[in-house]
Amino acid sequence: MYGYGQHGDGGAAQQQYAQPQQQMPGGYGQQPPLYPEPSPPSLADAVRAFTTGSLSAEDFQQVFATSKVYCPRGDNPGFLALHNTQQPVIPMFTSLKELRRYAGKESKYFVITGAEVIDLLPTGYGFVVDMEGEHRMVFDAKAVEQMVEFAMRRMYG
Repeated sequence: MYGYGQHGDGGAAQQQYAQPQQQMPGGYGQQPPLYPEPSPPSLADAVRAFTTGSLSAEDFQQVFATSKVYCPRGDNPGFLALHNTQQPVIPMFTSLKELRRYAGKESKYFVITGAEVIDLLPTGYGFVVDMEGEHRMVFDAKAVEQMVEFAMRRMYG
């Protein structure tokens, strides 16, 4: 028999309930742990570290893949591309503040993860992160291809 009455008395034993604990660790009203888990760097921090050489390309890509990216948009769905560059690039931003600095207060935008960017970016396009920012980064189409290859190796070995 499964469930109740597994006390060898034919099910006549009274059902016992465990007493609830006073407070679950990490629950409401609890003190934070003395040594909290480190949070991953923000995309802006990763851009800064990568452009100054203190973050490897692989580590940057891991942060980029899980970060939110702000992209300006037009009236139609999809990325807006800049074609007045050597190769077409898609402007992307680490924060809404950076996007507004570039595109203005009333600009339309959408938010996507870096992994989705890599998945959805059209072939032959690069992207630029924080065009008006202090640590602007440009990834040409070849760099994007390498990011796709790296993501595939991570996922499929």
